[in-house]
Amino acid sequence: MSEEQPPTAPISPRRQRATSPEDDLWFVEHGLPWFVPERRERAHRALHDPRLLVGLVVVALLSLAGGIALAWLLGSPSLAPVSLVTVTGLAAAAYAGTKLGAWPIARWAGRRTMRSLHLLLPLVTRALPLLLLFITFLFINAEVWQLSANLDGGVLWLTVLLFAAIAVVFLLARLPEELDRVGDQVDAPQIHGLERANLVLVLMVAQAVQVLLLALSVFGFFMVFGGLVMTHGVQEAWTGQDSVTALPWADNLSVELVQVSVFLAAFSGLYFTVYAVTDETYREQFFTEIKTELDRAVASRATYLASRRD
Repeated sequence: MSEEQPPTAPISPRRQRATSPEDDLWFVEHGLPWFVPERRERAHRALHDPRLLVGLVVVALLSLAGGIALAWLLGSPSLAPVSLVTVTGLAAAAYAGTKLGAWPIARWAGRRTMRSLHLLLPLVTRALPLLLLFITFLFINAEVWQLSANLDGGVLWLTVLLFAAIAVVFLLARLPEELDRVGDQVDAPQIHGLERANLVLVLMVAQAVQVLLLALSVFGFFMVFGGLVMTHGVQEAWTGQDSVTALPWADNLSVELVQVSVFLAAFSGLYFTVYAVTDETYREQFFTEIKTELDRAVASRATYLASRRD
């Protein structure tokens, strides 16, 4: 597997007395903003800001109140918890991106994914055939259609969020083990706190982007496959409904087909998350490139901190 050439280290051995903004920018551009002491201190203060908990509680209460109002107006009780979880999660993500300075991690993951799209296919082809074989049998199963197509929109979204939460918890539990394999420098006592959390987030976001791409691929496959073979008569028989809600731009596409595809795509994302961390061959292929970047970053960090001390 081809590998991108390593960038130039941020600190030259000939320059040990001070660091420059370009040195800080190197870490930021490589998804490691909390390796820069000033950014790390700001993030630490933001995490311990007493207004943080108060703000999250206020946002949660307002979103719950808005959700209850929508649930009453639209007659859909599931909108209350959906509003609470979604708005609170978005607020927490916005706070992490702005006050904690975590946006560079997401930007780095996005750029890295775009650069390595040609490497994604060989990585997922190990899991995708067996996954599609298994999921396709669920797709042509009447019970799955009855379950998925009759879910309220809010309940379906909560189900997707539940699968995503399980995947994140699984990654947070297993990725520190991968971090321990990066190299002896990562295990050194000085890599702790927000710096170690930054390394874990780099691994998690990079893996999450690949999982998202695979889930979108599965969703697209079932939309095309269902549009070709699932007539409205079959969909009505399998969902137990008198009629299905057709989409205007294709004859066989329906809202029910979208719901089934979303449900199976979310389940596929959870499956692939577990597979990616537990399969030895995939782990070796996926994590080798990232480990190389992390080894380089940690080695550069030692010179960077020495320059700051001088």
